[in-house]
Amino acid sequence: MSSGEEAVILDIQRMSTEDGPGLRTTVFFKGCNLACPWCHNPESISQKSDLNWFTHKCIGCRICETACPQKGITRGEQGLRFDRARCLACGTCVNECPNGAIELKGKPMGVEKLFRELVKDRNYFGADGGVTLSGGEVMIQHEAACALAKLLKEAGVSVAIDTAGCYDFHVLEDILPYIDLVLYDIKIFDREAHKRITKADNRVIMENYERLMKNGTRVWVRTPVIEGATDSEENIAAIGNFILRAGLPEKWELCSFNNLCRDKYDRLDMQWDYRDTALTQKAHIEKLTEIAKQYAPCAEYSGTVEEGGR
Repeated sequence: MSSGEEAVILDIQRMSTEDGPGLRTTVFFKGCNLACPWCHNPESISQKSDLNWFTHKCIGCRICETACPQKGITRGEQGLRFDRARCLACGTCVNECPNGAIELKGKPMGVEKLFRELVKDRNYFGADGGVTLSGGEVMIQHEAACALAKLLKEAGVSVAIDTAGCYDFHVLEDILPYIDLVLYDIKIFDREAHKRITKADNRVIMENYERLMKNGTRVWVRTPVIEGATDSEENIAAIGNFILRAGLPEKWELCSFNNLCRDKYDRLDMQWDYRDTALTQKAHIEKLTEIAKQYAPCAEYSGTVEEGGR
């Protein structure tokens, strides 16, 4: 492990209150090994850089079309079209666009440079805050993540990771000495349903959680509440029974669904099956939270909800 590592970084978000305790700076690593159809960060799925086109900024000058060395940009009735198979993410169109209508999401960044950027925020973290390494799936880039966490730890900065745990435990074990908290996704308990919906087996996810508990790691479990996928009473009860047996986390968050990411899919020319799905109903998530509390008193719900019944 070396601080000479390089990572593909999607974004750095400051003053976050949703990615662990206190005020935090969250670093989004690019790339994910799950295929959750409700994903709220579609730009984080591929580890390759992606082009985002902001229609409201485009003035129709077609400079990008001419500038693209791969001839991968055309303009039709619906606006710009990107041949993403041709795109080399060279950034030429981004640099040539006079109005900032094209943005390159995901850029290589050296760990030492990233550390220097993050440590600037140390003064506002206070006693509880710190840096959260998120994604995508941060542990896909585990060597860079470990190197960064080590530097931050040595600088006295509290570090958390936000992970779905779908990888060999040794990957997670390497970073544990340098972090203070694991935000751990447990989405679907049933193995076959998890495999069908996310395209990945959840056996290793459950096994890794058990190992974290045996290790005495500080953990917050997160479960997204997604209509027709994770939001059944049976699923919440099954997850609750599992964590009761494996070891209770410090907190179990049921995270409400929202559809605020629709524009992200548009900018990436991607279809989204959850585009017209309504926000989680308050009555429904309250009922699920009460079920969760039967197993884990630390359960609570978060996120925007719709008032009224389901």
